[in-house]
Amino acid sequence: MTEPVRLSKRMSELGLASRREADAWIEQGWVHVDGAPAVLGQKVLPHQKISIVRAAAAEQASRVTVLINKPIGYVSGQAEDGYEPAVVLVRPENRWREDRAPLRFQREQLKSLVPAGRLDIDSTGLLVLTQDGRVAKQLIGEDSGVEKEYLVRVQSLRGGRLPDAELRRLNHGLALDGAALKPAKVWWQNEDQLRFILREGKKRQIRRMCELVGLKVVALKRIRIGGVLLGDLPIGQWRYLRADENF
Repeated sequence: MTEPVRLSKRMSELGLASRREADAWIEQGWVHVDGAPAVLGQKVLPHQKISIVRAAAAEQASRVTVLINKPIGYVSGQAEDGYEPAVVLVRPENRWREDRAPLRFQREQLKSLVPAGRLDIDSTGLLVLTQDGRVAKQLIGEDSGVEKEYLVRVQSLRGGRLPDAELRRLNHGLALDGAALKPAKVWWQNEDQLRFILREGKKRQIRRMCELVGLKVVALKRIRIGGVLLGDLPIGQWRYLRADENF
């Protein structure tokens, strides 16, 4: 027989809510299992029907996701070593003038607005901040396979052009922290710039990959996450994720 699982985990698997969000809804009486109010810590079987009340759906629909073109010198998450977090850029005066999302900025939108993935302090480009646990799970969950695309300017540490064999290793054949990396897509964009497409995000992964093949990263910019492009969003500015966009 299939083993029962915690209700919040099952709700996360079904894409209804993040686990934390699900537990909060259960405590508020917003979740029902087979028509009966759920209790915190309850376990369910796959065939059982899970429903949420309108108040939960309305709260979830009001949560925002913000896209920032992060400049160098800002950290993705909490402030560290005197550097400010990128969320401080989410101010009315920094909103992209061409943002067409039909949303008005409200200070409540900053509550629980957290990064869904990191971007190094010395890197620029697309950073996602979200209040929506479903978006966070999609981008940084254990089973996430969302592509992330980067432009990476490099210099050779060994002199001369990178051998084709080392370029193949960048695509597949490197390991970090004792574990093999997932296959990547890496090719030359121009004579000193590589384009990377990854489906994972280990700490400083691209910089460390490049070091393993004798390259130094001079500049790194993330230009795409899944189906969402950085596009013409100016550096240091932000916009809302539109309803017609999907990672």
